[in-house]
Amino acid sequence: MSLTLNEVLHLPGLEGMRVRAGERYLQRRVCWSYVAGNEGITACKMGGELVFISEINYLCDEPKLLTLVEVGAVLGIAGVVVLTGGSFPQCISSSVIARAEQLGLPLIEQPSSLRLVFVTHLIDRALMHMTQVRRSRNHILGQLLTGDYSNLAIARQRAAHLQLTLDIPRRLVALRLFGIETLFERQGLAQGEQLWQATRQVLEDQLEAWSRSRPGTVTVDMQGDLFVLLLVDADDLPAALTTLRRQLIGVAGELEVYMGLSSLAEDCGHYCRLLNEARQALNVAQNLRPESGYCDFNKLGVLGLLQGIVDHTLIDDFVEMTLGPLFVPGRKHPNVLVHTLEALLKENGNGIKAAQRLGLHRNTINQRIQRIEQRSGKSLDDPLFRMNASIAIMVWHMSVARGKE
Repeated sequence: MSLTLNEVLHLPGLEGMRVRAGERYLQRRVCWSYVAGNEGITACKMGGELVFISEINYLCDEPKLLTLVEVGAVLGIAGVVVLTGGSFPQCISSSVIARAEQLGLPLIEQPSSLRLVFVTHLIDRALMHMTQVRRSRNHILGQLLTGDYSNLAIARQRAAHLQLTLDIPRRLVALRLFGIETLFERQGLAQGEQLWQATRQVLEDQLEAWSRSRPGTVTVDMQGDLFVLLLVDADDLPAALTTLRRQLIGVAGELEVYMGLSSLAEDCGHYCRLLNEARQALNVAQNLRPESGYCDFNKLGVLGLLQGIVDHTLIDDFVEMTLGPLFVPGRKHPNVLVHTLEALLKENGNGIKAAQRLGLHRNTINQRIQRIEQRSGKSLDDPLFRMNASIAIMVWHMSVARGKE
C-alpha cells in the first residue's frame, strides 16, 4: 500500500491541479515533495520525488525547464509540478509538455492561486499517514510470514483495524533480482548504488501498479532483496505472472528476474509455510531458468524434496553415481549419452521417437543405447534406473545452469 501520484491529485483541496503530460504514468509512487530552487533537482537521488517548480528563473527560461524535465526523467522522480498564473508564466510551453509526454514523465500544472505551502503540507501529511499505515501493515505481515507472532487473534484484529483483509485463500509469490553483484563490479560502488536504487524503485512501482490491477493482491516490504506478493488464486494466474515478469524484465536493465509461486493457504496462519514454499520454488526457477521465469511449488515434485536437503554433497554424489559413467571428457560432445538418455526417458523408452526428437538415424540410437547400458551397467528396462536417471538429469540441468557443468 502506498500513495500514488493519482491518489495525490485526488486529495481534497487539490482539485485545481491539472495533468498536462504523462497521464499514463500516474501510478508512480510518491515518496516526498521537493521544492526545487535555483540549484535545480540535484538533491533528488533516490527517486519518487514530486518536484515543485516555482522559481521564475526556470519558469521563464524554456531551455532550463526542458533540461530539468530531462534530468528528472533520468533520476526517476515521480513527476513535476509547475506553477502558473499570477506573477508566474500563464501557461507551460508546448515544447516542455511534448518532451515530458515523450519521456513518460507526469507534468502537472498548479495555479498560483493554490498556495504552494498549502499543497506541500497537504501532500506531506497524507504521505506521513500512509507511511504509518504501511509500516503497521508490514509489521503484521512480517510477523505472519516469519511465524514470529505471539497471538494470532491480535494480529487478525490489528489487520482488520487497518482494513487489511487476511483470511481469504491466497498464494504467495517471492521475487528476486539476480546479478546485483555483477552490476556493482561493472559500474563501481557509486554508480552501481544509484542504478540499483533506481531499478528497485521502478520495480516497486511496476509491482504496485500490477497489484492494483488484481483485486485482493497485497504487496509486502521484506528486509533484503526479496519482493513478496500475496495473491488471490485464479485460472489466469500463470499467464498473469508470465506477463508480469516480462514487464519487470523491461525495467530491470542488466539484472535478471525470477519468481517462485507457493501453494494455496486458506488463512493467514499458514503464511509462514507459503513463504518457505515460494522460496523453494524461486531457487528452482533461478537454477533451471524456465522460459516463463517462475516455478510453481505445486509442480516441483521431487525437486521440492531435493531443495530441502541441506547437505548438497549427497545430491552431487547421487548424480555422479547415476550419470558419471555416461560423461566422456575429451570428446567433442562429452554429454551426448546423457542427452540421448534424456530423450529416451521423455519418449518412454521409444527409440524411434527419441531418434526423431534428436534428429538421428534409428541405428545411431541403438548404438547409443548399447553404450549407455554398457557404461552405466544398468538396463533401460529397469524402472528403478529410469527413475534415478530422470531425477539425476533434472539435478544435472540445475548444476549446468549454475555453471558447474
